[in-house]
Amino acid sequence: MSSIKSFSDHAQCGRLEVHLVGGFSDDRQLSQKLTHQLLSEFDKQDDDIHLVTLCVTELNDREENENHFPIIYGIAVNIKTAEIYRASFQDRGPEEQLRAARALAGGPMISIYDAKTEQLRIGPYSWTPFPHVDFWLQQDDKQILENLSTSPLAEPPHFVEHIRSTLMFLKKFPSPANILFPGNKALLYKKNEDGLWEKISPGS
Repeated sequence: MSSIKSFSDHAQCGRLEVHLVGGFSDDRQLSQKLTHQLLSEFDKQDDDIHLVTLCVTELNDREENENHFPIIYGIAVNIKTAEIYRASFQDRGPEEQLRAARALAGGPMISIYDAKTEQLRIGPYSWTPFPHVDFWLQQDDKQILENLSTSPLAEPPHFVEHIRSTLMFLKKFPSPANILFPGNKALLYKKNEDGLWEKISPGS
């Protein structure tokens, strides 16, 4: 909220709008809990917030052979027209393995984009060695899917490959500090004229 509001300090008109998309009717009801937490947090805000899109849990659920799946797995926003549409992403941005490793090692969800500088700021991160990493790397796809996913039946096709790759990364870098973040400084990326992320030096 603070980040969004900082861009409209001097706005004379307009309103704060929320679009919530994702989750489905999963067996463990994780989507329902997360949706409830999000809505509760917005409800606690002092600002007047308008819920414009709500495509979550049972509203984003389809059933096939008595198993539940999300209808929409990802969205994108055209920031010039405000159009929201379904999307899938081949490129997941810079340092994908590093960011995935942090998440698998138990790191909380964070935003890495600084809208004021238009830069990605990644890290510095730290984690403890992933427990039993060799054991997990020896398991078959079924075991990885059943034990390292919150919704095994609903995962996209690349999930197991992605987890294996992340486990290999965690094995290679059991403690990331100075190896992945020289001088314990963040990795910075900015888009070039072609719209591609480019690594930059601090202060550039």
